[in-house]
Amino acid sequence: MGRVYTLANQKGGVGKTTTAINLGAALSALGQRVLIVDLDPQANATSSLGLDKHTLRGGTYEAILGQSPAAAYVLYNPRIKLSILPSSPALAGAEVELVDELARESKLRQAIAPLIERYDYLLIDCPPSLGLLTINGLVAAQDGVLIPVQCEYLALEGLGELTRTIQRIRSALFPSLKIRGVILTMYDSRTHLSGDVVKEVRKFFGAQVFETIIPRSVRLAEAPSHGLPVTVYAPSSNGAQAYEALARELLAGDGVAMTPS
Repeated sequence: MGRVYTLANQKGGVGKTTTAINLGAALSALGQRVLIVDLDPQANATSSLGLDKHTLRGGTYEAILGQSPAAAYVLYNPRIKLSILPSSPALAGAEVELVDELARESKLRQAIAPLIERYDYLLIDCPPSLGLLTINGLVAAQDGVLIPVQCEYLALEGLGELTRTIQRIRSALFPSLKIRGVILTMYDSRTHLSGDVVKEVRKFFGAQVFETIIPRSVRLAEAPSHGLPVTVYAPSSNGAQAYEALARELLAGDGVAMTPS
């Protein structure tokens, strides 16, 4: 049975999609079968893997609305051994179309349920908001939420709101929902601010914060334009090495043996 983690943070630009893609690729390189679920209408995860969101025949939108099984839209990239359930701008309409649906908060969970046994890890990339799509992503997070936090002051402001949302979902919809871990991203060792944010986040979340810190990296910023994760685009870069370390830390915490593919 695969593990399902949702990457969520209502603040944009914190490295959420970057983490979903590169953590997924690093897990794949360590022998795991990985599926990225793009739940963001902006479809950045889809584009980051070199797919044209405007020409896809279907994806998360169709799966959530039950038009066809999710497996029908999963695409596999043999070069990086990574699968994705892609997104498209049509997904923006799901927020409205699901309003009158029964069990609307569980549509994604239902859609991906048949896929869980096919993969070791499913990583759900949520939009930068706390709307119905993100709620679907959180309800589907059977093994927990991964929260990327940018090492800048303003990134701290939204953490309280996100944790309150998680608590509300836990009490009303999904009692076993938990935070799997907080991932510190865009760390700049040249600034005191990054260090201060690291201290504050560790003070607030304690042992839930991953030891691995993702640095700011030009290669990380360049990789999506080539349709590749940084672990393939620039495997020797500090960004690629950081995501490999994060993948190893996640696997160790999950008690999973690592076998390079």
